[in-house]
Amino acid sequence: MAESDTVLDFWLTTVGAARWYKADPALDAEVAARFEGMVAEARRGAFSDWILNPRSGLALILLLDQFPRHIWRDTAAAFESDARAMAKAKRAMSLGHDMKIAEPERQFFYLPLMHSESQADQDRCVRLILTRMPLTGAANLPHAVAHRDVIRRFGRFPFRNAALGRDTTEAEQAWLDAGGYRAAELALA
Repeated sequence: MAESDTVLDFWLTTVGAARWYKADPALDAEVAARFEGMVAEARRGAFSDWILNPRSGLALILLLDQFPRHIWRDTAAAFESDARAMAKAKRAMSLGHDMKIAEPERQFFYLPLMHSESQADQDRCVRLILTRMPLTGAANLPHAVAHRDVIRRFGRFPFRNAALGRDTTEAEQAWLDAGGYRAAELALA
């Protein structure tokens, strides 16, 4: 089995949609045990040619965007490959790879945009989910809109402040104390 297929089989089949967004220490440990080395290699530029193919490109984006969030949850290291993930996702979309991957897996091409602290990236993410995910986009849309609204309001994600060593403003702390992202997400659902 090719390395990219190993990544995809694990994420799409072993983990599956029911566990993609669960904070689960056991899953975090499994991702770290199985893929920390590959993530480190991808961060150094290995596997860059994977982006030339839709499926392996998806695997590369998972290594750079999703897996670090599990391996280094709540630390600055979780976000260190965001810029590389963004560049790869944008390249993949420019090649039309996202449209060659079935929903709901297609969302992983858009999540680097959702994870960005740029308003333009957030707006683009919402547009892509609305226009390119007709079957499952409705489930993703509240998340995308909630992320976009946080960036509109604060220009950054306050829930990353501690991990990134940033000071939290009074307005951000009030928002966090009121439930933060989860409260915003529930209000949209």
